[in-house]
Formats: sequence, C-alpha cells, structure tokens
Amino acid sequence: MTHNDLLNIAGEYGSPVYVYDADKIISQYNRLTGAFSNVSNLRLNYAVKALSNISILKLLKTLGSCLDTVSIQEVKLGIIAGFEPHRIIYTPNGVSLEEIEEVAKLGVQINIDNLSILEQFGSKHPSIPVCIRINPHVMAGGNSNISVGHIDSKFGISIHQIPHLLRIVDNTKMRVNGIHMHTGSDILDIEVFLYAAEILFDTAKQFKDLEFVDFGSGFKVPYKPGDIETNIEELGEKLSARFNEFCTDYGKELTLAFEPGKFLVSEAGSFLAKVNVVKQTTSTVFAGIDSGFNHLIRPMFYNSYHQIENISNPEGRERFYSVVGYICETDTFGNNRRIAEINEGDILRFKNSGAYCFTMTSNYNSRYRPAEVLWYNGKAQLIRKRETFDDLLRNQVEADLEVFSEVAKTDKKKRNIEVATT
Repeated sequence: MTHNDLLNIAGEYGSPVYVYDADKIISQYNRLTGAFSNVSNLRLNYAVKALSNISILKLLKTLGSCLDTVSIQEVKLGIIAGFEPHRIIYTPNGVSLEEIEEVAKLGVQINIDNLSILEQFGSKHPSIPVCIRINPHVMAGGNSNISVGHIDSKFGISIHQIPHLLRIVDNTKMRVNGIHMHTGSDILDIEVFLYAAEILFDTAKQFKDLEFVDFGSGFKVPYKPGDIETNIEELGEKLSARFNEFCTDYGKELTLAFEPGKFLVSEAGSFLAKVNVVKQTTSTVFAGIDSGFNHLIRPMFYNSYHQIENISNPEGRERFYSVVGYICETDTFGNNRRIAEINEGDILRFKNSGAYCFTMTSNYNSRYRPAEVLWYNGKAQLIRKRETFDDLLRNQVEADLEVFSEVAKTDKKKRNIEVATT
C-alpha cells in the first residue's frame, strides 16, 4: 500500500480514517504459525479487543484463527463472523457469574481468573469444562497499565493460591481442561517469558485432564525504524522444544495456545488525519489535525509511540513539529518530531494504528467516530461508515421538561409564600 493509495483513500472516504492492510495481517499470522511449526497442535486465538471489526474477524477466520474474547459482546461478534463456539475462548475479568453462565450456554470455552467465581461456577456447573488463568507473578510489559502478571495485578489466580484452587476443584468435581497465563504486553526479554512458562508447566502438572496450555501473548512489535521487537522465531524454537518435552512427560499431546492481538494487527493499521492549522509559537511549531484523543488515545493513555509521516510531502525538508489534536484538553500525539515539511491541508499518517486504536475511540466533544477501510487484494473496501449526527442522537431519550418546569414553578411559589409569611 503506497502513499498514493492512502491519499486516495483519504480523498474518497474523508479524514480522519483508519486503514488496515490485509497483507500485513496475513504475513504476521503466517510468521507466528511458522515460528511454532514444530508443535503438533497449535491454536492461535486472536484477541478481539485489539480490533473487533467484523471484516477483520472474518479475514482471520479464513487463515484458521480462533478467537480470544473478554466480553459476551465480543463472543457474539465472533459467532456472527462465523466462528464456531468451540473455537472461541472467553477470558473475562471482574464480570458477573450470570454473564459467564450466559456465555457457557453458547458452548464457548470458559477461562476463570478468580477463586470466588471458580467455586460458584464449579458448584453449579461441574460438567462444563473450564480453563483456569494463573498469575505467575512475573512482571512483563512496557507500561504499568499493560503489565498484568505481577503480584499486584488484578488478573489471574496467584500461584500462591494453588492449594486453595485444588481444593475447590476437588470439592466441586469440576473438570479443568486448560491452564492459562498472560504476563503483559510488549514482551522484550523472551527469557522472562520462558521463566513464566516454567511456572505454568509446574502448575499444569497438577491437573490430569488438560487439553491445552495457553501462554497468552504480549509479543512486541516495532514502533519505529530500528526499534526492538520480540524475537518470535527464537521464542518459537525454544518454547516449542520445551512444550514438546512437557507433553512427553505429561503423557499426552496437548495443544499449545496463544492469544495474539497487537502482533497480528498493529503494523497493519494506519490512521490518516488532515492538518487543519500550522501554528508557530515562541518555542514550538504545532501541526493541529482534524482529530484528537477521541480517535487515538494511546499516546495520551499509554505514552505509546506512533511514527508520524507527512504522506502529502514525503520528500520534503524535515522540520520539527509537535502534532496535536482539536480536543479542549491537551492531546499531543508527538512532541518535537522530525517530519517532512507540513502545510495546512496535508495528510499525516500515524503508523502502528491497528491495535487498540479504533476500539478505544469515543464521542468526546460530540465528535463522530471515523470510518474504517480494509485494503485487500489491491483495493480499498469500506468496512465501517463514518458516524453522522444521527448516530450521536440515536440512543438519547428526551426528558419531559414540562414536568420539570411545573415542579419548579410550584417550588418557587411555595418559597414566595414562605417568605411573605415570615
């Protein structure tokens, strides 16, 4: 997908707009399966929360992917996209027992991450197999908000609570068919990941009817030229050998599962926005775009880095710009970035915008959510319409202000009488 292709998309569908390159998603999927080709049974559960557009889910289904979901709504999206329930795993956090039971009725694999719900679910539904999410107390992730395996995390059942966990399983006679962990996103050191894997293997030995071991994901992708990333090929070689060894000791061929989200779709995504104004101050040159953290919140929320290109003038002389949005609060996408000279009306491209970008958009400042476009087989296809003013009003219900007005008049009259009598 060239700069001209992107400019044509911005011209046809307007800005801001999200664009996803199907070829990159396919190559990332194939890269991951290739890295673990020495494992007999490999299952990739795409993390729907990263990018939940139905067309993206259908694309991944054609590749053989399964799904990782965290809400009943994501489960239903997966089923609408054509995934069979047994090819979906549901890993919620802090949801009600009622939602978990509703998902279980659909035939989806349940993954439970706390002792209270485990005991309640096992007592009521001992015949429904469940996976158990373990917290290995291993810190991983590039930001505290995405490090979920450490000791203070709300996610998973602590390895120090294993005796309690085993008592619940024994007392309820429930069936545990999977063991799961997720240490966090942006894994840099594969040795840390392998260390956590050993903790999961030790835990898995204590369950006799396992069908799969799920290692979560969190593989880091590069955000700029020369950036470091998870060495997926080295991890594949080392973890595959260790997993095959574990299966031999366990006496059964198990399935090795992962839940990649960012790894599959992050680099495939581009966010395009138009420059509304170039503003020179005493110390900074601002490029103000027709968007804000209502459309791309990650730089403000996670301090994430998105490489910014001026695709309208890619060969222009580089200057320093701070790229900012139009929200009524600070929404800086990048400070003092070297970008080819920007003029008002130019289109800027934010790279690595496929994961956790559109899914975290909002209508803050009553702005519309942008359109989404899929670049597939050399053609652009609209896969989500830009919102309109009608969408802002769709679920609003107008109050009967005449009732409020009459109440106010009555109260005012009552107060006037009280004042007059005193």
